[in-house]
Amino acid sequence: MSAERYRDAWGIPHLRADNVDELARAQGRVTARDRAWQLEVERHRAQGTSASFLGTAALPWDRFARRARLADTARRCFTALEERDPETATWVRAYVDGVNEGLERLRRTAAPECRTAATGVTGPTGSTGVTGPTGSTGVTGPTEPTTVAGNRSSGFARTGLAPGRWEPWTPLGVWLATHVLFAGFPAKLWREQVVEHLGPEAVALFATDGPGTAGSNGWLVSGERTVTGHALIAGDPHRFVEDPGVYQQIHLSCPEFDVVGLAVPGVPGIAHFGHAGPVAWAITNAMADYQDLYRERLRRTGAGIEALGPDGGWHRAARHTERVQVAGEEDIEVEVIETDRGPVIAGGPEGLDDGTPVALSLRCPPRVTGDLGFSALLPLLRARRVADVDRALDAWAEPVNVVQAADTEGGLLHRVAGRVPVRAEANRTRLVPAWEPGHAWQGWHEPPRAGLTGDGIAVMANQRGPAAPLGVEFAPPHRADRIAELLAGKDRWSAADMPAIHTDTHLASAGPLLDRLAALDDLTPGADALRGRLLAWDRRMDAASTEAAEYAALRSAVVRRLAAEPVFAPLAEAPAYPEVLQPWLALLPRIAFALEHLLRAPDLYGVDRTALIRAAAEEVAAGPPSGTWGERHRLAPWRALPADPASEEPGLSGDHDCVLCTSAVPGLTDRAARGPAARYVWDLADRGASRWVVPLGASGVPGSPHHRDQLPLWLTGALVPVVTDFDQLTEETDD
Repeated sequence: MSAERYRDAWGIPHLRADNVDELARAQGRVTARDRAWQLEVERHRAQGTSASFLGTAALPWDRFARRARLADTARRCFTALEERDPETATWVRAYVDGVNEGLERLRRTAAPECRTAATGVTGPTGSTGVTGPTGSTGVTGPTEPTTVAGNRSSGFARTGLAPGRWEPWTPLGVWLATHVLFAGFPAKLWREQVVEHLGPEAVALFATDGPGTAGSNGWLVSGERTVTGHALIAGDPHRFVEDPGVYQQIHLSCPEFDVVGLAVPGVPGIAHFGHAGPVAWAITNAMADYQDLYRERLRRTGAGIEALGPDGGWHRAARHTERVQVAGEEDIEVEVIETDRGPVIAGGPEGLDDGTPVALSLRCPPRVTGDLGFSALLPLLRARRVADVDRALDAWAEPVNVVQAADTEGGLLHRVAGRVPVRAEANRTRLVPAWEPGHAWQGWHEPPRAGLTGDGIAVMANQRGPAAPLGVEFAPPHRADRIAELLAGKDRWSAADMPAIHTDTHLASAGPLLDRLAALDDLTPGADALRGRLLAWDRRMDAASTEAAEYAALRSAVVRRLAAEPVFAPLAEAPAYPEVLQPWLALLPRIAFALEHLLRAPDLYGVDRTALIRAAAEEVAAGPPSGTWGERHRLAPWRALPADPASEEPGLSGDHDCVLCTSAVPGLTDRAARGPAARYVWDLADRGASRWVVPLGASGVPGSPHHRDQLPLWLTGALVPVVTDFDQLTEETDD
């Protein structure tokens, strides 16, 4: 046996091989089989060449990827991996070989329009890019299926793109491109604006997670609180819901390990969420700050470009130009500059596009160390106890995560994993001048650790937990507090009980607005009736609730009116930073996600919040929303290609601060682009009692029976059984 491929009733791949390299090769092959279009989108995204087939809408991401040197950083990290950890480098190569074998099979059997298309546009690295959902300029909507390799493909024939060839470093590029904006370093641009126009004390008013971030819920229940006497780990990562999905359900088995979990398509192994039988692990975003933005002073000379350093001297900066091809348009040139701090991602010697004299360089750990943390991936798969998971995660780099793990011997783990530099406090919060001393990195923080609470549980939901010393902006405590409250309501828990927590819709953050609404007087009869309904409402954002729709309409009206207040007007006029960074600078979403703070502040720069909320209530009463919350709050999955405008996605329960975190942008849209990208329950007593689900399905091929077959379950909170007994699976061949 070299490798065998099986499927369960949901089309989830189960792979078995003689050794780790053959297994990695099989994982690459099956991922190319199930997610070929997604893999090519991600490959191009990592290389900054996506405009070559997606057109001008993808150009902002391509510019950013080139200027941030994502592909070059991935190549550097792979070269260092080969020297430092040749076993892992060989394993990554085996995965890439499998991807290429799967893509080659697609090329051989594809429809003529795919076979004859160009294989991609050669970039400066000799290889062939798409804006992702974070900072995206892409269009959301379903794609038109076309026939490729006997299946219905979502994009090859429409774009004229043919599968290209993956390089050994490509998985590292995919990982880097997926997570480079994960920690939200562009928030420092927002804070700079806030300090300039409102003063430093205003930063705390807006210090909350928002639409550009990625979060998660996670909770660990120790054996003393379960019906089996063994621990449970459950949760759900919150990311932009993508089609195909950002997580791949998979089972990897060989003589060294047998692990089931959620993989990132394009990356070998199971990094974030896995169950190896005797041990299981899961993560959430730690909300740590580990990337810095430096103001640079640059000047052109006859020899190139120089940057002013903290020693007072001018130092040569690396510079070259890269040509980016754009489908249907002329090529453009991108100037790539790198100082001693890092790549210049905004502006240059002449400033921004609007003439603002700004040049900003980005300093991030992988560019500094040549390490993306891939040396943690094989040890994670081989882990048998919590101590093994702990040791593996000492090699983790980014994103910085809070990790929970448990084993069948009663071992428990709750720690931060990742690399956070030690540097001045100013670096963490704002832009810092590259030419002034005191802003250099001075080593790395020791990752914090935490224990369980006295009642045998641990909850992580992006709040100020063990990672508090490492971050600036965290999620409000509502989700974490609600999960802890629900867990306290029962003495013993089972895996089957967990969906009730996953799907809880109580919205604690509604309190400040409803309190101010309750204090209003002199309302018209219609507004007074609206107030009565909302004050009697159970504060659950259920899809079937009309009161939830009315609350959301009131909240949006308040957000729009606050954003229109003259005191905030300067914040709507940010410099012309690159488009990829603009989501962090948009005023209305910032107001929306900070609404709780803005309403609770003792004073808000003279804004008459009572009059504002009264006007908003009268507005909603005069034109109430039609229908229920679910009729307005619909799923809006991200896709690389434009939508079929006639399609309609399902309505959702939940809201940003609910445990069921389905995030809209109040004041802008009720549609939800971000939500649970997967749900899982890991049972340490019996892995077969574990459960999971993804928003759409295991297959990324439209028209496949497993493309969207999990969606009805995901919508209701139901979970799919985790099946790992190969005797219960169906073997699949390429015939």
